Amino acid sequence: MYLLHTTNLTLREFYADIPEYAILSHTWGKDEVEYQDILDRGRDDSKRIDGKKKKVERRKAGWEKVEGACAQARKYDWEWIWIDSCCIDKSSSAELSENINSMYRLYENAAVCYVYLSDASSEEDPRDPGSRFSKSKWFTRGWTLQELIAPSASVVFLDRSWIEIGTRYSLRDVISAITSVPVGLLENGDLTKYSIAQKMSWAAFRRTTRPEDRAYSLMGLFDICMPPIYGEGGAKAFMRLQQEIIKTSDDRSIFAWVVDCERDDKGEVVECESRGLFAQSPDEFKGSGKLKHH
Repeated sequence: MYLLHTTNLTLREFYADIPEYAILSHTWGKDEVEYQDILDRGRDDSKRIDGKKKKVERRKAGWEKVEGACAQARKYDWEWIWIDSCCIDKSSSAELSENINSMYRLYENAAVCYVYLSDASSEEDPRDPGSRFSKSKWFTRGWTLQELIAPSASVVFLDRSWIEIGTRYSLRDVISAITSVPVGLLENGDLTKYSIAQKMSWAAFRRTTRPEDRAYSLMGLFDICMPPIYGEGGAKAFMRLQQEIIKTSDDRSIFAWVVDCERDDKGEVVECESRGLFAQSPDEFKGSGKLKHH
């Protein structure tokens, strides 16, 4: 895995003896700093040191986020941080696949998880139903579900100015109300108590930029590894996920999904699609939040 040094912003690859690291959870913007940008920055610095003319390039807006995350980590003496936008070489399909399959463990093993909410303010009460915290885009994205649940250490929510709003534990009641993730899970992280249908229901109202990621972002919650195939479509990716799940689980709640039927003005069913055993998306589990193991 690649980690970013919080002081000099250089990448280092670790295979074993991985040091303690902070990790960032955030929603992507249009101008994120990527792996190649970090490498290019290092090359520019070495050119300047050698006395050569440095090439002037447009500074990406995402640098402010990367530098803010590193500054936050340095406050607590974390030397290394993992940020998904720049710690994955997406030009390598093998590395991308490896990181997608290990993403849950990356968050689980982090020493601290910083959740950066660019659309929230620490000056508001996060428990206010109308607060920007409760309406943050972060709570609507597919990948951030596992980023909320996976960390075994502290999860710290920070506003757009990197000021602390609260922690997963201190805000567990309001986070549960926003996400439908049970308070007990936010307290102890024990996923074994919850059925497949319940886990699927937590993802029902979340969205991803690429349709296949609705399935891939759930692999860690079910301890599943499978190769990502971008272009296969969201429904096919989600079907593959379910097929992998039933290979290792006898929890029949995976079949407790409900298709949305077309209804008339009186609420009577007009037409209902005939389907197979598996759901096409997490949306079809939206009413299964209280269904226990079967």
